[in-house]
Amino acid sequence: MYRGPGEIHYEDIPDARLPDAHGAVVKATVCSICGTDLHPYHTDMGFNNYCIGHEAVGEVVEVGAEVRSFAKGDRVLIPASIGCGRCKPCLSGHVYLCDSYPNGRAYGQGDPTIPGCQAEAIAVTMADNNLFLLPEGMSDDLGIMLTDNIATAWYCARRGRIEPGNTVAVIGLGSVGLQAVMAALAMGAERVFGLDLLEDRRKDACAIGATDVGGEDVVARVLDATDGNGVDVVLDASGGRVTTALAIDLVKRGGRISQIGVSEQFEIPFPILGALFKNVEFHTGVCSVQAEVPHLMAALASGKLDAGQVGGIITHRMNLSDGAEAYRLFDSRPDGLKKIVLDPTR
Repeated sequence: MYRGPGEIHYEDIPDARLPDAHGAVVKATVCSICGTDLHPYHTDMGFNNYCIGHEAVGEVVEVGAEVRSFAKGDRVLIPASIGCGRCKPCLSGHVYLCDSYPNGRAYGQGDPTIPGCQAEAIAVTMADNNLFLLPEGMSDDLGIMLTDNIATAWYCARRGRIEPGNTVAVIGLGSVGLQAVMAALAMGAERVFGLDLLEDRRKDACAIGATDVGGEDVVARVLDATDGNGVDVVLDASGGRVTTALAIDLVKRGGRISQIGVSEQFEIPFPILGALFKNVEFHTGVCSVQAEVPHLMAALASGKLDAGQVGGIITHRMNLSDGAEAYRLFDSRPDGLKKIVLDPTR
């Protein structure tokens, strides 16, 4: 339970209940902490006292009478995004643009009617549209990454329209940023530059195929490596006043920027003339996980995405009952920490 900035508590709450005839209840087998969960941990976003978290996989334990695609006992992943399942955006997979919920909906974001996924069980509305079966043989570790993290990374790379032979820069090499490197390479990028203030994160990016860009003047280093042109695409997995300006400096004339990092600031300066004079395309938005999962399943099946690399993002395992300590650890960002998963049974 999130009780305010810096306040995470392990508590007994009412059991998840079947929402209606179209819903389901999923017993979580693994849940996890996302970087987005740290925003309310740092800053009062205006919502307190709710079950937090939006990443979980588990087993269906109850389904409504109108559910057609799932049954008790199915292993499933729960996409972070939620839609009504009936409107045109939802039916095409773009549930964040759901006509019924113009502000978007996700688990554990402060809406008291949508409790979070860092729990023993989760109530899922419109289950036929808001669940995915885990393929036989897919581990919970791999499934949990598809619920949000690598889906968001893939969305970021796809909106950047990465093409074979492109040069790419990824800003911010946390869990999502590292997977953005994977996505860029899977889409055919010839070279991916990894930018982060933390050396251990840059080393992690190098281990999966990125080129380390550290030091004082990262723009000069990237320009030197691209014959003074800049990169075709910048993927900003951090988001903020520094990285937005950096992305514009890094991208070539006519290039593309895809920004998915969530800033804790409601407004940031935008160097509009720098972008304008370069004829830059700038894309930003929130991932509709339902739209990306089929692409991810195909990329994993074909080997374009390495399942071991994706699942290898998980570095720490803790009990759900140790959630407060897990948040403190995640927030401190010690060397080597990329992703914490929680065991809801303990």
